[in-house]
Amino acid sequence: MKTINATEDAVHQATLQLLQQRGLSIDEITELVFILQEKYHPDLTWGECRTHVEHVLTKREVQNAILTGIQLDILAEQGALAPPLSDMIIQDEGLYGIDEVLATSIIHIYGSIGLTNYGYIDRLKPGVLRRLNDKSSGKVHTFLDDIAGALAAAAAARLSHNRKRQKDEEQRMDA
Repeated sequence: MKTINATEDAVHQATLQLLQQRGLSIDEITELVFILQEKYHPDLTWGECRTHVEHVLTKREVQNAILTGIQLDILAEQGALAPPLSDMIIQDEGLYGIDEVLATSIIHIYGSIGLTNYGYIDRLKPGVLRRLNDKSSGKVHTFLDDIAGALAAAAAARLSHNRKRQKDEEQRMDA
């Protein structure tokens, strides 16, 4: 078994590589952030959304959740988990719920607004979430689809917090 030194950079790079290997790009997460925030911020840019996604991906708690969830998807896909767990993950059984629990560990980093963002995007399932949720590919993305939504929700929450802080600073300077 190949191991890596679990330095901050090594874990970050492993996380980004695993996301890419499983078919989830930073641009697809950025698109979800844009969908979540565009009606609240008319001057919103793609670059601003992407910056917040990239920052969320630097958090060790987020990396741990991503690595854990994707590994469970891969193990289920490979038949390396025993039933009934393997069946629940492969079928993305509605009452399983651990995939959402893991995803909420990501969104709670940025407060309750992350939870409302996550609930909204999870119900809507735009873009990449629809693709990841599609079982016809033969890939298991039970955890990854929720992780993608949580990453977008957390980045959107971070963006909102930053925008509010900027607005407050501008008002303080104008006073």
